[in-house]
Amino acid sequence: MGIRPLNHLMYVWPYFSNTKLFIMRVFELNGTPRTELGKKACKTMRKENLIPCVIYGGKENINFTVTQSAIRKLIYTPEIFEVKLTIGKQTMKAILKEVQYHSVSDNILHVDFIEVDDKKPILFRVPIKTEGLAVGVRAGGKISLEMRKLKIKALCKDIPSSLTINVENLEIGKSIKAGDLSFPNIQIMDNKESLVVCVKSTRAAKDAAATTEAAAK
Repeated sequence: MGIRPLNHLMYVWPYFSNTKLFIMRVFELNGTPRTELGKKACKTMRKENLIPCVIYGGKENINFTVTQSAIRKLIYTPEIFEVKLTIGKQTMKAILKEVQYHSVSDNILHVDFIEVDDKKPILFRVPIKTEGLAVGVRAGGKISLEMRKLKIKALCKDIPSSLTINVENLEIGKSIKAGDLSFPNIQIMDNKESLVVCVKSTRAAKDAAATTEAAAK
């Protein structure tokens, strides 16, 4: 049980800034089938440090439980994992879909998984990361990540744990939109005009520009 590392495959795709993606690692998780449903049954499970879960997408929905300790590393991380889920005698490939938390305590109440088919693409939101010091930042601007995740469509084997965008060539006032990005075997589903990252002007940048302009006269 836990994380089984895969080779971190990196792709560099041509754009005025480089983009990279890292393939998901595999998280192994064991669950126990459950037949008792409803709020009262779920409340009892939580008192025993068990988390009620369900997996959709297969021939039938399967209700099961996992321990708090077993699932924490899957939930409390910005990464996306391919989940090798074993419930009783069944083993299947899944992806974490949704986590429900208590409104006050933030304790985990319920977890939803989706069973994936290697031959069918799925829709998923993948975290975005930036790397590099933008030209515009060196000139006094401020980098602004306008989108935290990109909505993509891909086969499970091609879904990355994160998408990294190199912003070194980004100048003040310039931006990267969803339509500017491209990754192998991945279709970006967000609006092409959606702003992903930009460099905004600051007071310091404006003062520096004014000083440069005055010196040139």
